[in-house]
Amino acid sequence: MATLSFHGKPIHTCGELPNVGSKAPDFELVNGRLKNITLKNYQGKRKILSIVPSLDTPTCATATRMFNQKAARLENTVVLVISEDLPFAQGRFCETENIKDVIALSCFRSTFAKDYGLRLSDSLLKGLTARAVMVLDEQDKIIYSQFVTEITDEPDYKTVLAILNNDDSK
Repeated sequence: MATLSFHGKPIHTCGELPNVGSKAPDFELVNGRLKNITLKNYQGKRKILSIVPSLDTPTCATATRMFNQKAARLENTVVLVISEDLPFAQGRFCETENIKDVIALSCFRSTFAKDYGLRLSDSLLKGLTARAVMVLDEQDKIIYSQFVTEITDEPDYKTVLAILNNDDSK
């Protein structure tokens, strides 16, 4: 279990993120058309997994906008924003915010949060996903991962983009 914080108070996850260097666990998430999506849908591409508690919060919205802005410039890379939000809410958010270069996926009916050690196990946010970012290579090997230790903070965009050989960071 990882110990993070929410407004400075300790909160815990159900586990730890998978180790850098290991193969990412497969997942089954739901897209805006209610179709199941797995890692195989993005075979041969590099992947940024931006996991957020809810797109209806300011930090999650900011992170999604930032990755959307940077994603268009990344070659052979897909950015997946994953949350417990229903696909309909994710779709409204993306439409309202003109998000076109990020793919929103819902884990509302999957074991993704548990399998990746991301489900918050206590606090007001219990049941949501912790904020984290992971980078997977073309073979789904984890080459970077970050639990954002204060859940109200943004992820480290600069490191994520540098790993993907993009010096145009925040």
